[in-house]
Amino acid sequence: MTRHVYVLNGPNLNLLGEREPGVYGAETLSSIQEKCNAKAETLGLTIDFRQTNHEGELVDWIQEARLNASGVVINPAAYTHTSVALHDAVRALACPVIEVHLSNIHARESFRHQSYISPVAAGVICGFGAHGYELGLDALASILAKTDN
Repeated sequence: MTRHVYVLNGPNLNLLGEREPGVYGAETLSSIQEKCNAKAETLGLTIDFRQTNHEGELVDWIQEARLNASGVVINPAAYTHTSVALHDAVRALACPVIEVHLSNIHARESFRHQSYISPVAAGVICGFGAHGYELGLDALASILAKTDN
């Protein structure tokens, strides 16, 4: 059975490959999307990959996932540390959510150590660069397989 998954990306991730490559890596978001599509296919998943710089649009997409997705992989970017609205939207989901960050947020500035998403996510993957998205899809597929059994 093919499961549909949302892969959601927050602000400034459209600048990957250009913005602070020493922190976020040299891969572009479109390259990450290609890898996610390939990984999803091996896992029996289809993905809807999206990016926005607008908090309300992320909230709308999370709410949309309530009806259209079996799970969500999300890199909320800077909204990780500021958005109660995203926390509440994720909390309202019945499906599992995996939080992903390219950098190790716990090894960076202290304001990045707090995540409003982590308490309502099934798990968090950070510090593995673009590969973290693939790890997030693996984790999500594993969780979904357990619910199938």
